[in-house]
Amino acid sequence: MEEENVVQIKDLYLNFYTYDGVVKALDGVSFGIKKGEILGLVGETGSGKSVTSLSVLSIFVPPGRLQKGQIDINIKGKKYDILSLNDATMARVRGKYVSMIFQEPRAALNPVYTVGDQISEVYFHHRKAELVDNTIAQLREDLKKASGLRRTIYRADLSLLEKMKNNPKSVSLRLSMKIPLLNRFQNRIKTEARKMIVQMLKSLNIPDPARVIDMYPHELSGGMAQRAVIAMSLACNPMMLIADEPTTSLDVTVQAQILLLIKDLQKKFHTSILYVTHDLGVVAETCDRVVVLYAGNVAEIANVFDLYKKPLHPYTQALLESIPRPGHKFISIRGIVPSLVDPPKGCRFYDRCDYTQEKCLHIEPQLVEVEKDHFVACHLHYGGS
Repeated sequence: MEEENVVQIKDLYLNFYTYDGVVKALDGVSFGIKKGEILGLVGETGSGKSVTSLSVLSIFVPPGRLQKGQIDINIKGKKYDILSLNDATMARVRGKYVSMIFQEPRAALNPVYTVGDQISEVYFHHRKAELVDNTIAQLREDLKKASGLRRTIYRADLSLLEKMKNNPKSVSLRLSMKIPLLNRFQNRIKTEARKMIVQMLKSLNIPDPARVIDMYPHELSGGMAQRAVIAMSLACNPMMLIADEPTTSLDVTVQAQILLLIKDLQKKFHTSILYVTHDLGVVAETCDRVVVLYAGNVAEIANVFDLYKKPLHPYTQALLESIPRPGHKFISIRGIVPSLVDPPKGCRFYDRCDYTQEKCLHIEPQLVEVEKDHFVACHLHYGGS
């Protein structure tokens, strides 16, 4: 039911305007992400996985342009259409409510800033009020033990922090922030942010987080850099996390560690995860439900156990058959993904399917529920005409 969904994507159409023509990258994509679930988004390269995931953040890379569609996000019981929000509002949504782990951790990290600087930026942008409250609480404890000049300094800091909490746009506060002798209260906030970052890195099983926080991206291993990116993504405990092939550039042993970490964090923070991948082995191990994309269309949606036990769409069946297994002949999917500049009028899998009918060439199959919570877009499974 849509009411249970954290994010609901409805009839998403997105084109890329190139010199070769208009690439119809997404053609009516619709699916929902339930609270607390890990939803796998699978398909071949060019199927529209990354474009779909970026759309949830209202990011459309030129020459991409949204044609129509709706993406509803459920924030504290209220639904908002992400695609209708202005830039300022979306800046508050990104990171705080929906966050993303990108494929390449080193590309996502700024090489000239330390890990701590980059994670603290998330805290200062989205959780500054909480930082100020924590700093005030700590300063009041310190004030009880202080005496003499130190007590006077602490009182001055406390006054400025309370002013920052109650009236952050105060002129006197802004002047105080520019005077070196008075702006020491800002160092207290940075110290509090550092404590929170160290705790976050520790929860990600990063050894010696107090040292890692001062390291630069080039000093980190691939797995450590990906953990730093995950820390940035989880800094605000978002209700939804998009993981865009987060283990692609990592070796097998580190991949297993990151996958286990993502599952553990999902249970700990109760975060919904959209896991984008082309690896069906990872999907079987990690996900609760699966959305299969092909050439910008949703081919099938099902519970992970149902999908592997009884795949209904010929494309899903072919994907599972193409997984290398000991004792089984390797079967690849014949042909190539059709050009999305001039896609087939009917089913986009028509040229590669073993079960084609005449209507498959002319009529686009609609996504329908053929079994409980099992949806498929194929003429074989309903009486479309």
